[in-house]
Amino acid sequence: MSPQRAAAVGVQLALDEIGTPLSDVTFVVVDLETTGGSPADSAITEIGAVKVRGGVVLGEFQTLVDPGGPVPPYIQVLTGITTTMLVGAPRIEEVLPAFLEFSRGTVLVAHNAPFDVGFLKASAAATGHAWPGNQVVDTVRLARRVVTRDEAPNHKLSSLAALFGAAVTPNHRALSDARATVDVLHALLGRLAPLGVTHLEDLATATDPVPADVRRKRNLADHLPDAPGVYLFRGPRDEVLYVGTSTTSLRRRVRSYFTSAEKRGRIVEMVRIAERVDPVVCATPLEARVRELRLIAEHSPRYNRRSRFPDRMPWVRLTVEPYPRLSVVREVREDLGTAYLGPFGTAAAAALAVDALHETFEIRQCSRRLPLVAAHGASACVLADMGRCPAPCTDATVMQRYDEVTARVRAAMLGDPAPVVAALAERIQVLVDQQRFEEAATVRDRLAAFLRGAARAQRSTPLARCTELVAAGRTDDGGWEIALVRHGRLAGTARVDRRTDPRAAVETLRATAEHVPAPVAPATAAHPEETELVLAWLARPGVRVVDVDESWAMPVRSAAAHADAATAVAEHARAVTGDLAFVEGRRDVPVVEMGRRVPASSRMDVPRTA
Repeated sequence: MSPQRAAAVGVQLALDEIGTPLSDVTFVVVDLETTGGSPADSAITEIGAVKVRGGVVLGEFQTLVDPGGPVPPYIQVLTGITTTMLVGAPRIEEVLPAFLEFSRGTVLVAHNAPFDVGFLKASAAATGHAWPGNQVVDTVRLARRVVTRDEAPNHKLSSLAALFGAAVTPNHRALSDARATVDVLHALLGRLAPLGVTHLEDLATATDPVPADVRRKRNLADHLPDAPGVYLFRGPRDEVLYVGTSTTSLRRRVRSYFTSAEKRGRIVEMVRIAERVDPVVCATPLEARVRELRLIAEHSPRYNRRSRFPDRMPWVRLTVEPYPRLSVVREVREDLGTAYLGPFGTAAAAALAVDALHETFEIRQCSRRLPLVAAHGASACVLADMGRCPAPCTDATVMQRYDEVTARVRAAMLGDPAPVVAALAERIQVLVDQQRFEEAATVRDRLAAFLRGAARAQRSTPLARCTELVAAGRTDDGGWEIALVRHGRLAGTARVDRRTDPRAAVETLRATAEHVPAPVAPATAAHPEETELVLAWLARPGVRVVDVDESWAMPVRSAAAHADAATAVAEHARAVTGDLAFVEGRRDVPVVEMGRRVPASSRMDVPRTA
């Protein structure tokens, strides 16, 4: 709920919903005098500070400090503080604890803050005091944002004090300069307010080089909750411009769009158009990521570049016909004997995977459908003359041989990709030996596309066939994040704290989760990237399978066993050179069960209380 709507309906927002107004922030404006410009070889001679909140002075702090040595003559001339004046003054180890207590829990302000805070931090380290880590505001940097050269010749304290009519004239004495800085601070905050700097959270990035019209829209984030979820930037006529996600805090994530942290030109353009931000609070980070994908697919926002058209992601299919071939398709069909790779991000990537299979196997590359018996007078293409196709279009006697080729292609797509890896690795080596590096890179890209597509299909197939899978993972606070997955789609999720029995949440999820019709494997019932998110979450350390309705397994010797094309080529090279231990040891490894139906007596033992 926005602050304006809250006022209209008589609801008071909590501070953590709107931030801390600057009028409620306690500032300690500090100024130091020292014996030099660096804490490495200089010391503090005077500390002056003013505590102020809402324009009201709450207290002042001032003391001379014995630097433990003489004050240089030029410093005496500048500040008027002589070595004689500091005789009998307290040392910094006596003064610093009092100042730290005076400034505890406040925001430190200084003119050229790196100088003053640098000396204070060095003194704390030298005297064995922990630096409390106060937020720091530098009035020099604020002035550079809102005071032009036409108004003041520079951004020195004396120039700004004169510009804003400060009640105290700076004179290089700590307390006087601190009092003048208070007036300068209030004047600068008055100029920053129209730019949207009205809360402490805004002040943290007030000096960022952000266009004024972008910064003024920071209020779009004021009503957002401090919880994980999805946010939708909406423009004129309620158009969804952009969908994003935060796994921790929606408010903090959206606020970052109005700071210098956002450097994407298209997104800055989007922020200028946006009129409001709608939140969708989610129970868990996994749900937030999944909902982001679904909303992007639903609205196809013009400023989102990825995941907008999952229905356009192509697959590579081994067709079902008398003489099967490879084709790039947009959907998965339930045909006995077919095989699929993918889905792929682009048609070009799918074509590379097809090229990898064509380079490995003598499977026909023509696109027409061939009769079982070759037509009289039919002629073969040039690939047959090159020995790269058995030419079933002209010779029906090759059917048995062609069936064997098809079986090997299907086995490489559905299981062990070793024949493809071997053929392309050897081709890469030949090209490298001939210093034809660009062609070798093309072959490597084909292998990489094939392995990615095969691994994706092999990983998603078991999950697509799984009617229901329940898993739980520990959260940082000792609770449980529970996910219910049906046919690869996140059908429900919940989060319970460490004092709540998660079994009740599991049963509630089962009763209320989304009904998901069975898809045609290897396609799941979800956006392909959603399935990848679910699989990645299930593979996280500490995630336990609570229950699964049937076998959830895949072979060890599958495309998913290869990290990337380079690794696959290196493994093949080791095998060829005689280092077979790595490869031979995996040939007869049985299928690994990733999940199974768990009897009630042996299901996950989740304690009722932590």
